Amino acid sequence: MCVECYVDEKRITPLLNPIECLQNHMQYICGTCGRCICIEKEPKRGLQRWNFPFKSLEIAKMYLRTADYSMKKSCGIYEIESQNGRRSYKIFASDNDLQLYLKKNKGKFCKCMKPIFAVTEYKEYTNTQIRKLTSNEVQQYMSER
Repeated sequence: MCVECYVDEKRITPLLNPIECLQNHMQYICGTCGRCICIEKEPKRGLQRWNFPFKSLEIAKMYLRTADYSMKKSCGIYEIESQNGRRSYKIFASDNDLQLYLKKNKGKFCKCMKPIFAVTEYKEYTNTQIRKLTSNEVQQYMSER
């Protein structure tokens, strides 16, 4: 597992529309393994990809580093369950943020009220970059997938 971005596969992201994302969105470029993680804010709501629910813990882990970096602290992944039994995984900066979310979303709950995955402390890494890729970098990245 990469110590910086928490994932084994250094070319797994972006998951959806990878070429479009790599060409048009700001990327967190892991200074350790070089993995690109979308850190672009959605124009309408100003949310980043890590603010949205994920289908699995594994997918949420792929975006956790961008939350940590954005918040400048160790964030956590929480398992959220809906009244219909559907599970999703959301990243929150704190237990307090989780509680605020649950108050606004009455049909959802979190059994343990603690993250199921988080790193112990936030660290900065010297070779990390936040920027858009060049077209050559996009082609190189995609060829390594």
